[in-house]
Amino acid sequence: MIRAFGLAAVSAALASTAAQPAPAADDEVIQAQTGTWLVAPESGAKGCRLTFGTKAVAGGHEITGADACEKPLPALAKARAWNFTDDGALAIADAEGKPLMRFQQEEGSPWESEGGDPTWLLPALGDVDHVPTVANLAGAWRIQQPNGKPVCDITLSTDKDQDGTAKMSPSGDCAAEIGELKLSLWAAEGFGLVMLGSDGSSLSFDMKPDGSYQKSEEEEGEPLLLVRK
Repeated sequence: MIRAFGLAAVSAALASTAAQPAPAADDEVIQAQTGTWLVAPESGAKGCRLTFGTKAVAGGHEITGADACEKPLPALAKARAWNFTDDGALAIADAEGKPLMRFQQEEGSPWESEGGDPTWLLPALGDVDHVPTVANLAGAWRIQQPNGKPVCDITLSTDKDQDGTAKMSPSGDCAAEIGELKLSLWAAEGFGLVMLGSDGSSLSFDMKPDGSYQKSEEEEGEPLLLVRK
């Protein structure tokens, strides 16, 4: 879920021409994008949901539910279409096919808007209407097994190292499987949270609708939960 740290954020002007379908955007790719998405500022402010469909409309494929964006994200209140572009971006357009917002995606990361204040495009998660930030995730947490057995108590801090990555500190009595990772830094991106070890190791979690986290499916080993203390 988390991209490489230290890379500069993508910065580009919004496209001024109608989105055109990318050659690789076949039916299978289009179908994979259908469903309800949350568009929300990286700052943690409230976002809105858009539903991507497959029906062909001007500018690409049908979007419904844009009325919900009128207050939180007025720029998307007229969204009626979505599509892939030749450069691999995902564009959201109005009823005439004019792009309103474009998103790019790095491998393993969510879609992120081009230019302006960073905005995420994420598969909707329950009733969650915003993305978590370092500031509101900071505090005391517990890594535990699904049956509730504690594995490690940790503290996520807003203090940052010289590269701008937030610090964390595990308690001294963590299970070996966590202690060996030498976790010392952490970051949030979209609905993902990753803990980084001083030796290059990492441990990733994905957010659940109730605000807790579960170990990412890509991670090896037994399932783990991350819950607030």
